[in-house]
Amino acid sequence: MTRMMAAFRMPRRLNRSFTVSFMLFAFLAVFGAFMALPLIYAVNNAFKPLNELFLFPPRFFVNNPTMDNFYDLVALMGNSWVPLSRYIVNTLFITIVGTIGHILLSSAAAYPLAKYRFPGSKILFSIVVMSLMFSGHVTAIPNYMVMSWLGWINTHASIIVPSLAFPLGLFLMKQFMEQIPDALLEAAKIDGANEYRIYWTIVMPNVKPAWLTLMILQFPMLWGSDGGNFIYSENLKTLHYALGQITAGGIARAGVGAAVALILMVVPITLFIISQSNVLQTMATSGMKE
Repeated sequence: MTRMMAAFRMPRRLNRSFTVSFMLFAFLAVFGAFMALPLIYAVNNAFKPLNELFLFPPRFFVNNPTMDNFYDLVALMGNSWVPLSRYIVNTLFITIVGTIGHILLSSAAAYPLAKYRFPGSKILFSIVVMSLMFSGHVTAIPNYMVMSWLGWINTHASIIVPSLAFPLGLFLMKQFMEQIPDALLEAAKIDGANEYRIYWTIVMPNVKPAWLTLMILQFPMLWGSDGGNFIYSENLKTLHYALGQITAGGIARAGVGAAVALILMVVPITLFIISQSNVLQTMATSGMKE
């Protein structure tokens, strides 16, 4: 029995030769490089002069890198009657408030659904699961009608509030919270912790992979929002809308459009690079059993 327990505790080593490991690494490296090609191409396009952008067949890498595309973008935004900083502030406000609010609301709603049984809890969760089947285009008209009845059209709330009800967040949070052992929560209650303290100091740290994943999903969606049919005032518009209007000027602004594409990509990609290591680490170490 002792030998069996000792053998179980010993880390298992994969019986894999160096050749097989090298071939597996090369295989993954090729596919990784292939998936990175669009990003590399977008970065090169942002620094290409106009004569290289219109070459046929197009060149993948830039030969004479220049910052003229970014200088032209700054000059165009400087001529706008709404300053660039205003668009950036609007975008950051919508993105940060919407992302944090969605994480807090979905986790607070998922906690009682995961750890308590009350009348109607199964029905509520079934409604959440069914709502995952509907595309955002299907609910666009009902959302607009609700925002209109509330008087929130042409306000940032018309973008933030619907994002708080993203059903995937509630579903993901509930599934992760169900893995937390009830004995841990009962021990905290015996020590005198109330429900709010248990939620904030025990539950939320243990579901870190879930809310980091939600942050990675929600942040790019809100960052790329242009206001759609909800925001009409120019001083409330987002950065995505402003940069999109610049690139709509035709082929003469192709260089500026390449710079805009890079700017809109760099923030979500940076957030993913910073967060993905934490997501993988916490997913690998978050398994808990009774």
